[in-house]
Amino acid sequence: MGQRTLIKASTLTALNSLKIFDCRFDLANPEAGAQQYAEGHIPGAIYVNLDEVMSSPITATSGRHPLPTRESFKQFLADAGVNEGDQLVAYDSSAGLFAARFWWMCRWIGFDKVAIIDGGYPEWLKLGVTPSLEKPITNSTGNIQLKDSLENVLSVNEVEAIVAGEMQGTVIDVRAAERYRGEVEPIDPIAGHVPGALNIPLSENYAANGLFKSPAELVASYRNTLGDYEPNEPVFMCGSGVTACLGRFAIEVAGLEAVSVYPGSWSEWIRDANRGVATGE
Repeated sequence: MGQRTLIKASTLTALNSLKIFDCRFDLANPEAGAQQYAEGHIPGAIYVNLDEVMSSPITATSGRHPLPTRESFKQFLADAGVNEGDQLVAYDSSAGLFAARFWWMCRWIGFDKVAIIDGGYPEWLKLGVTPSLEKPITNSTGNIQLKDSLENVLSVNEVEAIVAGEMQGTVIDVRAAERYRGEVEPIDPIAGHVPGALNIPLSENYAANGLFKSPAELVASYRNTLGDYEPNEPVFMCGSGVTACLGRFAIEVAGLEAVSVYPGSWSEWIRDANRGVATGE
């Protein structure tokens, strides 16, 4: 069967055909993740850089982290030795925010045997283990194949159609409430949210100990805002299409119907001054 959502750090050694990916990153300091990896990581883990691997170059009309091509991401995994049937596990030090982008992108290229360590690297360290300083060597290219996407991706034009009432959907903004309301904006040049979007902050996914809430708790939280919905009708977005994937991941952990992701997110939306901007609740 394999693992496809959350796993505990203590279960890593029980998994077969395992490939581990370190997704640590800091939006404010893009070099920090690679430095942290060099200073110690889970043995065998391969580093995945958000900017270099899980994004493509920014353009005049894109958001801050546009998706690369499906082929280029598949090739990265193949070069890392990933084979069909392998179990992939991702982690970071940010409660899964960056590991979720990796999880979502694996599903985007049709590979679903991928999980995230609940609590990430800090939880692994609590086991009293010894981090590795060695960069793994891949001896052969993996046979992972590009398949139909398992995720529904929406373009900015489709989100515009939802806002205009020309397409069915509900936009869900997972940024912190104060960013959604437009009270603060630490990254992008314009504050606010897509008109009509609802806010479900990422913090709603976590228990007091910083780990994910139980599936039942997540169901209650999301049903409270979304109610019953058709698969892929809710569209998750964030600032640049990274943490929206965490919201999508939480939906999977909860066992709810799938939701769509708008990868361009707020940083793409505000590229065009003709697109509406809302503030407040």
